[in-house]
Amino acid sequence: MENQKLYLRKRENPFFDGIGRSNSGFTDQGAMFDFQGSVSNRSSVDVSESKLSFGDLSDELSEKPTKNLASKIHESGRKSGMISAPSFSSFNIPSMSQMDLDDENNVLRESILRPNKTDKESFGIPTAVKPKVQRTYSMNKIKSDISRIPLPPSAASFYSGNVPPRVEIVESCESIGRLNQYLKDQRDFISVGVPGRFLHVVMGQETTDVGSVASTILYAFYLSETLKSSQLCTVPIINMKRGDLNTHAELTWLLELCHIDLSSLIFIDEIDLSYYYLYGSLKLVLLNNHKVPTKNESLKHAVVESFNCVKEDSTSVWVETVTSGQDCSCCTLVAEKFSLASPELLAGQGFSRLLLAGILIDTGNLKSSWCTSKDKYMATLLINGAGRFGINGFYQILKYKMYDISELKIGDILRKDFKKWTTKVGKPENPASRLMLPLIGMSSIGISVGQLLSHTDSAAQDIILFQQSEKLRLLMIVSGYYDAQKNFKREILVSAESSELMRNLLHFLNANASQLSLKDLHKPGLRGELKAFEIDKKITSRKTIERLLEEFGGSSRQ
Repeated sequence: MENQKLYLRKRENPFFDGIGRSNSGFTDQGAMFDFQGSVSNRSSVDVSESKLSFGDLSDELSEKPTKNLASKIHESGRKSGMISAPSFSSFNIPSMSQMDLDDENNVLRESILRPNKTDKESFGIPTAVKPKVQRTYSMNKIKSDISRIPLPPSAASFYSGNVPPRVEIVESCESIGRLNQYLKDQRDFISVGVPGRFLHVVMGQETTDVGSVASTILYAFYLSETLKSSQLCTVPIINMKRGDLNTHAELTWLLELCHIDLSSLIFIDEIDLSYYYLYGSLKLVLLNNHKVPTKNESLKHAVVESFNCVKEDSTSVWVETVTSGQDCSCCTLVAEKFSLASPELLAGQGFSRLLLAGILIDTGNLKSSWCTSKDKYMATLLINGAGRFGINGFYQILKYKMYDISELKIGDILRKDFKKWTTKVGKPENPASRLMLPLIGMSSIGISVGQLLSHTDSAAQDIILFQQSEKLRLLMIVSGYYDAQKNFKREILVSAESSELMRNLLHFLNANASQLSLKDLHKPGLRGELKAFEIDKKITSRKTIERLLEEFGGSSRQ
């Protein structure tokens, strides 16, 4: 019997049902009562403050407790083929004065046993030190219906059955609370003019997507947490108009799911950066880019940092800090910085969800050819952000929201991915007097031209109204989609200000038929200023169409 090993079962989870439940704290580090030896600091015992009693073990706490303990168990009738550890409910612990512990076991007096207020004969575990990140949970009504989205099977989906849940368990953690408080404080500070400080702006690229918004918000927060400068007011500026947020259903859904306070965010149309630049108090940090957007080109000398720019990009000599891209998502680099500086912030589900969404969208669910091992590593680190959907389900929802236009108007669909080119008018000898006027616009959509025209009864008229609201002479709508046979199709819909402009455009495109070969696409309801075409070439990128439009208009993109 002496050669048999003791079978010890140690419960690590403080909420394990086998011990008992309580709202009291649990020690993360402390001494362990080792039945095979003396007290050790190697691991902790997780128990609650409910009544726990032990037998008289004062005789067993000797230099060779294993043998004495085994004999004690057998004397009490516990004889079996396998000797198990004694149950916590089968002994009574004497008072500390009765226990003869040597010096190496004195840690028991300080960290394990203390009198319980409810019973003088029982003992409890002292309250644990407050963790750096606290989590609370609440039940909220589900705002967005995702029952129509075909999600991949996951274990969590079986808990709901066939009926979609009407409420969800929401985790609210300290990291999101700190982020929202930071956003609110910075907005309030800007509202009074940023007195006595530099305005330290973090701004993403022109094309605003999930990764751009997530990295802009969280990199600004990272800089504020690490720099802690009394001379800087570090604030994220979302490089889109607030009104355009409604056209990005995936962004709205994600920010609400992460409990980001939308009222505290600052959009590009809500602040005049040129005012701060005029008085020399503007410092710009560019994400995923080394150039200031064309419409803000006058602010280029305010750039002090370029983060995750392409390695081949030429950076101006006055830029103080340049972080060359590592061919991975910008959100991956931001997550890496948090993991090194404040890893406890990544424990929050909302915090990690925001970064994870950016990584998944940037890398095509970690399956694209440009996805790196660092992207996959950080996505694994942030997997808590996927929640009950799992990574595949979370990505599926984001992609569905990106292309879901069922609740959008025609103008919102066209504005979702919109670019326009301008041209200079005025006397060439006086550049200051020359004005930039809109000339050509291009909208990219993920549905066919036929689907766009059938979206509403007045779709053709709504397209013309959108063109007029943007003050464009020419609007080209570029469609890219997959048909029922999974073949990729490219179509364009052109709206011109006049018949003469339409003829000039068609003549120019026919002269460049080798690059853009068009075939008439007959659609009912189209008038003379609206024409639809199918691009005969199977693979024609939007970049090719953009370049041809620039050549036709002799203009610069805005």
